[in-house]
Amino acid sequence: MSNEKFVEIHNVMFDYCRVLLEWNCRDCLQKQFPNLVDIICPNGSFGKDDLAGFYEFEDRMDSGELLEDLMPEYENRFGKELSEAFRWYCANYDQVLTRMTPGIVDLLNDLRKAGYTVWGLTNWSSETFPLALRKFPELSTLLQGTVISGVEHLHKPQPEIFKLAMNRFGIKAEQTVFFDDKIQNIDAANAMNIHGFVFTDTQKAREDLASLGVKL
Repeated sequence: MSNEKFVEIHNVMFDYCRVLLEWNCRDCLQKQFPNLVDIICPNGSFGKDDLAGFYEFEDRMDSGELLEDLMPEYENRFGKELSEAFRWYCANYDQVLTRMTPGIVDLLNDLRKAGYTVWGLTNWSSETFPLALRKFPELSTLLQGTVISGVEHLHKPQPEIFKLAMNRFGIKAEQTVFFDDKIQNIDAANAMNIHGFVFTDTQKAREDLASLGVKL
């Protein structure tokens, strides 16, 4: 979808972490748990080599499971020390969010001034998402609404969460652009006839929008 030129775009939808917000897990945990950070983040950030289960259990929270329900299983599998680190991480999630992505506020404001609607679609726990809004309250007014996976018990790249977002926001897929940092989520959006782009930085996002005829 992203190769089509000058389609009729009315809406732009954004992921949160690594799109609207900068996210740095290792630097945060390095200060608090220097003896554990190489286990939690063996390659700079947890993900592929998930030795401490942070990625797995956060992903389950993003799908709607609650921290207290997960903690017995987590501690049984990974031990008390890592269990305490994971609990601290969830309780202090705002410390992982370093700042809003450079240029993103201007982009959101420019889109709205030009008459486009702007929305959020994020894989995020219902328990930790409020910490992000507390740290960056401007997101509540910059965006016109957000679908949160942990609230809905749905999860990108499931097609159902994209359908839910389209219905809730009252927008059409073929008139919508979606930015996400994960290619699997972009592939899922494109399969739904949404114009998906992998987000790298704000300037590239502006260029991607311009390729579809969005004028700012």
